[in-house]
Amino acid sequence: MKTSSPLVLASKSASRRAMLDAAGIVYQAVPADLDERALEASLTGALPHDTALALADAKALAVSETQAGALVLGSDSLVVVDGRRFDKPASRADAADHLRFFSGRTMELHSAAALARDGRIVWHHADVARLAVRTLSDDFIAWYLEREWPAVSGCVGVFRIEAMGPHLFEAITGDQFTVLGMPLLAVLGALRDQGVAVA
Repeated sequence: MKTSSPLVLASKSASRRAMLDAAGIVYQAVPADLDERALEASLTGALPHDTALALADAKALAVSETQAGALVLGSDSLVVVDGRRFDKPASRADAADHLRFFSGRTMELHSAAALARDGRIVWHHADVARLAVRTLSDDFIAWYLEREWPAVSGCVGVFRIEAMGPHLFEAITGDQFTVLGMPLLAVLGALRDQGVAVA
């Protein structure tokens, strides 16, 4: 597959880059310079779906303002467990605390993507996957983090599904790309509509 129009990915996420690479999409990565925590604070009380969309929109718009004429793809993921929102762990001890809370509960992983051109959102979409976390012992958590830290320090949910992450779960309901951090099938459809991916 080849592309016919420039695409900019407003992210430094390795998993999002890997998805686009595997799909044959040509792009330039330009991470958004955005205070995500401040934006999230302004969205207090918003539904997780709406928060993920707002963050994806904001990333796409921030980079779009510096990339005249280019289509900019922003994406964001967030995790909610029992109504509590989780961000990326601040430390290995924080990661262990997150995993202890997740143990035996269902994780909701909300992934959103947005496309912007010349400072205007032209498309956005959000999806959710549900991951049933098995009961995790302290010994397992220590074993897991010994192998996955610091690689999971940048991951909401403290896992990489393409690595040791499957050890955490009993069942997963939802799209595999959503679990990886971006609703890729919807993104590819939007890229075709925008003339970036071959229709």
